[in-house]
Amino acid sequence: MKETKDSAQETRYPLLPMRGLSVFPGMLINFDVIRPKSVAALNSALNTNRMVFIVAQRDISKETPMENDLYSIGTVCRIKQLLRIPGTEGVRVLVEGIERAKMTRFEANDEFYFADVLIVEDSDSKYSSARAEALIRQCLSLFDEYAHLFGSLPPELLAKIADSDKPGYIADFIAQNIYMKPEKKQALLEEVRPLQRVQLLNRFLTREIAVLSIEQDLNERTHEQMTKSQKEFFLREQMKLIQAELGEYDDTFEDFHEYRKRILDLKLSDEITDKLLKEVSRLAKQPPGTSESAVIRNYLDTCLDLPWNTRTVELIDITKAKKILDDDHFGLEKVKERIIEYLAVKQLSPNLKGTVLCLVGPPGTGKTSIATSIAKATNRNFARISLGGIHDEAEIRGHRKTYVGAMPGRIIAGLEQAKSANPLILLDEIDKLNSDYRGDPAAALLEALDVEQNHSFRDHYLEIPFNLSDALFVTTANTTETIPRALLDRMEVIELSSYTDEEKLQIAKRHLIPKQRKKHGLSAAQLNMSDDAVRDLITLYTKESGVRNLEREIASVCRKTAKKIAGGECKSVRLKAGMLESLLGPAKFKPDALAPADEVGLVRGLAWTSVGGTVLDVEVSVLEGSGNLELTGNLGDVMKESAKAAVAYIRSRADRLGIQSDFYKTKDIHIHFPEGAIPKDGPSAGIAICIAVISALTGTPVRRDVAMTGEISLRGRVMAIGGLREKTMAAMRTGIKTVIIPSENEKDLEDIDQTVRAALNFVTTDHIDKVLDVALNTKIEYTVNNEAGPEDITVPVMEASPTVCPSNLRQ
Repeated sequence: MKETKDSAQETRYPLLPMRGLSVFPGMLINFDVIRPKSVAALNSALNTNRMVFIVAQRDISKETPMENDLYSIGTVCRIKQLLRIPGTEGVRVLVEGIERAKMTRFEANDEFYFADVLIVEDSDSKYSSARAEALIRQCLSLFDEYAHLFGSLPPELLAKIADSDKPGYIADFIAQNIYMKPEKKQALLEEVRPLQRVQLLNRFLTREIAVLSIEQDLNERTHEQMTKSQKEFFLREQMKLIQAELGEYDDTFEDFHEYRKRILDLKLSDEITDKLLKEVSRLAKQPPGTSESAVIRNYLDTCLDLPWNTRTVELIDITKAKKILDDDHFGLEKVKERIIEYLAVKQLSPNLKGTVLCLVGPPGTGKTSIATSIAKATNRNFARISLGGIHDEAEIRGHRKTYVGAMPGRIIAGLEQAKSANPLILLDEIDKLNSDYRGDPAAALLEALDVEQNHSFRDHYLEIPFNLSDALFVTTANTTETIPRALLDRMEVIELSSYTDEEKLQIAKRHLIPKQRKKHGLSAAQLNMSDDAVRDLITLYTKESGVRNLEREIASVCRKTAKKIAGGECKSVRLKAGMLESLLGPAKFKPDALAPADEVGLVRGLAWTSVGGTVLDVEVSVLEGSGNLELTGNLGDVMKESAKAAVAYIRSRADRLGIQSDFYKTKDIHIHFPEGAIPKDGPSAGIAICIAVISALTGTPVRRDVAMTGEISLRGRVMAIGGLREKTMAAMRTGIKTVIIPSENEKDLEDIDQTVRAALNFVTTDHIDKVLDVALNTKIEYTVNNEAGPEDITVPVMEASPTVCPSNLRQ
């Protein structure tokens, strides 16, 4: 190896490690660079002399190579062009190899790699000999043969070096432009003797030509085999014709007759039978082993495996069905009643078609598990289809069978799984369907869930109608807001509300504790939990609408009990109130409690989310200022509008409420909803905002045991809201005694749990003036708007008689 004349002359360049790529001097090559350090090295070179040292990695799998992972010989290159790759941090670079170089020192910093290198020159410059000419001719001949076998090299490549008499340049040019293992290219790069480099390249080319010849021979044999298969197909067809002429033809030679027999035995409609028989005929014409025959066989197998005429005997014994539902689930009376009604009608009208139920409620309230119980109670096979996150229409209706890997949609796959034409199909999480450029799966469900159309449901893969009218569809959702209206209109919505603490207690005693004890190998004698201990578990360690977290905490108790028993610490565990902390640690939640005293500007509103109800405090402060209205607490536009409407109403009644008429000019009002990290929106906090602002402006405390919900208008009317059941449960848990609700919601009190109705006094109102005496605890005078006439009536607050719903009077 010959280095530069001045051996001590070293040059420092940015280093670019390459995976599986070498650059030869005098060659132009472009490639993409993705690694951040490599991109930084290129940028550094651009800012100086555009020179960079490129060296190959020994192990291409190393993402961050060190000195031992790199070869010592590389190439000093000049950057000719650099382009940014859109959408990525990478670049596409064109470089020209200048000289071979040897790395003498490697250095890495936080941005990129450096290398000190010595230029390496070819060892001899005189190669005008007969041996050199012979090696060059051999090399050019081998390269021509290689190009002919490889097939994709441009013919002008050979012309570029045909007249050259420089063996080093010829070897570098050919090595750069042919496929070769990186180790072989590196060996050529490290060889500084031109004639030996050409000789080494000739050996490599000879090897590559031998490999390419074998590949070509294999390809020709494959082609001959395909030709032979086609010949066999024609001969087989001719044999069939000869046998048919002799009356000896019998297609039992293949299994086509089996397909035909199965199709005819199903006794399907003429349309379906003709379609399937046509596919069998197509299969008979296909050469065996072809991809088309495999597609047709797969299609026929899928169609014939469907439960066209298979049905389970539906159970219509109402008493037995009711017992099954009651044994499996506590509560959920609306769902149970609807199923019993369906069975009763089915008993009187056996031809009743299936129905579509949509169970809507918070997580953990038993929507999915009740579907399993319904299938058991009605003696139907069960198939569950999870729709969460689906955004492709083909997931519902299937793919056209012309596509590679096509398959039927999830509904047909569910029927195949259930193995009956009248199963219960659970479409879980239907509110979480998405849509994109591949179609809208919710729209694809319209036909399947329409009882007037689903008798001829067509899957894209089957291309034949299938009768879904006997299936019982049950869907689940946490909310109906994200379900398209057209789809929601095809379903009968049954709302499942949050469980009360008493319902959770019964569910835990009847189902969760026995289930977890069995799962953890415990008997009732080994783990006993009193009712008070379960109540502590519900109140102090869970905060949910359903019982999912409650079951997890019970499982945790069982695990720790099993640990104690297995460790010999005790033989049994009996838990009473106040004993959970030793097993589960400190309480995760503090029970909501009333404020210690009535406060000015603090009102307890009621809110409802997809996971249940909650008490939402409304805080108002009035400050000296210039009439600014500040709203904080991560509020939505609707809630902000409610606050503005409340302030506008108070301005219109300022004199009658004993408030300065210019307060909106001289006072700043700040309305805040605590827990600012949680987004809040909706109109039902209007009445709470209005009472809080009146309290702050008049200095009148608000009763701490009163909560309220209702939308407010500019004229002070209190309008209907939703989620009353969940909101009142939250009020009862907090210790609220009185709840103010809109008069329009009085009809909804029938749906509220009896425990809640007994614990709360409900005050209904259609105007905010009528409940000031209920919410405030100090005498002020206000005016009630008499809707029967234009005059106003002044009433002392403490003498007013709010409307109390008669059905909620304490017994």
